[in-house]
Amino acid sequence: MTDKLEILNERLLPADPSAVFNAIADPKLLALWWGPHGFTNRIDEFDFRAGGDWRVTMTSSDGTDFANRWTFQEIEPGRRVVALHHEPMHVFTLEMTFEGAEPGTRLKWRMLFEPTEENREIQKFIHAANDQNLERLEQVLQEGNQ
Repeated sequence: MTDKLEILNERLLPADPSAVFNAIADPKLLALWWGPHGFTNRIDEFDFRAGGDWRVTMTSSDGTDFANRWTFQEIEPGRRVVALHHEPMHVFTLEMTFEGAEPGTRLKWRMLFEPTEENREIQKFIHAANDQNLERLEQVLQEGNQ
């Protein structure tokens, strides 16, 4: 049990765990799918190691930029990535785990927030936004398999 606010998404993806991991570890691939529908990304810094920083500017369909800063906390190649989101707001931890499953990989996407009122409001829409994010990942993986 945790005293944190947990948001959990899962998706069965059409690729093996190493390919799913690579779609996160490779900043060129990551930029193609990160964020909900309608967003594009510019990765300004990407130090993919425990303690390394990741800075990404997400641009919404109306042209608004959102600069985000993350720190990778744990990386187990092909199995798990844990990162801390620092800014622009909503500090949270994201844990992604990759498990081999027919016909590909089961990705578990777990976000942990402090249980504040503001974060309870976010909880109302973030699950759907995460699903959009995972749909975009699935599309990138399918295109890579053709």
